[in-house]
Amino acid sequence: MYSFSKRLKLSALVLMLLGALGIAYGFLNTPHTTAQVKELMQQHTAENHEATSTQATPNEAEATAVSEESELNHALHGLQNRPYTAVYIAMFFFFMIALGTLAFYAIQYAAQAGWSIVLFRVMEGITAYLLPGSLFILGFLILMAINGLHYFVWMNPELYNPQSEHYDEILMAKSWWLNVPFWMIRTFIFLLGWNFYRYFSRKNSLAQDQATDLVHYKKNFKASIIFLVFFIITESIMSWDWIMSLTPHWQSTLFGWYVFASLFVSAITVIALVTIYLRAKGFLPQVNDSHLHDLAKFMFGFSIFWTYLWFSQFMLIWYANMPEETAYFTPRLLGPFQILFMGMLASNFVFPILVLMNSDYKRIPWFIILTGIVILLGHYVDIFVMITPPTVGNHWQIGIPEIGAVCFFLGLFIYVVFNALTKAPLQAQGNPFMKESEHYHY
Repeated sequence: MYSFSKRLKLSALVLMLLGALGIAYGFLNTPHTTAQVKELMQQHTAENHEATSTQATPNEAEATAVSEESELNHALHGLQNRPYTAVYIAMFFFFMIALGTLAFYAIQYAAQAGWSIVLFRVMEGITAYLLPGSLFILGFLILMAINGLHYFVWMNPELYNPQSEHYDEILMAKSWWLNVPFWMIRTFIFLLGWNFYRYFSRKNSLAQDQATDLVHYKKNFKASIIFLVFFIITESIMSWDWIMSLTPHWQSTLFGWYVFASLFVSAITVIALVTIYLRAKGFLPQVNDSHLHDLAKFMFGFSIFWTYLWFSQFMLIWYANMPEETAYFTPRLLGPFQILFMGMLASNFVFPILVLMNSDYKRIPWFIILTGIVILLGHYVDIFVMITPPTVGNHWQIGIPEIGAVCFFLGLFIYVVFNALTKAPLQAQGNPFMKESEHYHY
């Protein structure tokens, strides 16, 4: 049985404490009025260059004042959104790792794969984070549903009032889908379905350890097929609802697959990192270099798949040059997110393909760890670039709130996952393909 070391447990708790302090700092230092925003902007201007003034006519002065007030309001909403965005990005990042691991786990059952059985308890440990991650996501989205009209802008009732100056015909046409009650119902269905499969499959996996027949294995086989159909539909809709709707005028038919690629490669990377850690501690003697090779091969393959979708979505929309579509890429490619947007290619494609191209390197633990850390950082930036432009805009930073949110959810993730690993033996029993997995060689 695995024992959760005191050092690792303390590290997780310290990360959570430091993260909570960083998150609190972000909320406490958020401006509450446009006057505070104006003061911050003036300080920023003074630090960068000296302001010059020219004489303006009364009409010009009035127009300038109106424009300035609008800009200050927009900046205020962005700065107020910043701590929420920092929390949302980190929250979603670790949640998607657990969800992607659950999908990978279901694929192994549905495909009756033989090589991966010795990794099942690692995957079950990682998916244990799905429930607490779901509760955080649900709480955040409920908060947004109550008071999120400056976050999910389509929630603003003024946009659907024909008598309002803010009336939006495009959003009115989408209101059958983008309305808070239906949006929350879909969220409940997603989270309930994913967590139910995780509970059901884990229960049968543990029961199979003591079983004398394959009844529990067969239940998981059938349930996994059903879950994968449910997952591929709900994952796409989830990506539309939770991320794409932050830019409600924009849409992409590739977006669900794009989020899936990021989710999946991040999950496989974490499976590899946890496996290497446990193996180094002597808890997974059945795991050999061929298992690590296959995990690294999936990391390599899905990094290429992610790049294919990244380029396909970008190329088709940019080449079409339709304003309602290119509006998504303009701030990311030509605006303040350009370095992050293009830099993702280096960490999510160039680095993995160069390092993991060689088959021998896929068997070296420290190579996999190094590549995995770069991949995870790259996909955090990927989620950051998806969510930050429409919520925070030009006022983004990676500072204390962002680092604090990552630390908090990383600590929680480590605590939940490694605590779950102590609940059952790390070698599953009773699976008909166990001998194949134990003697797997590539």
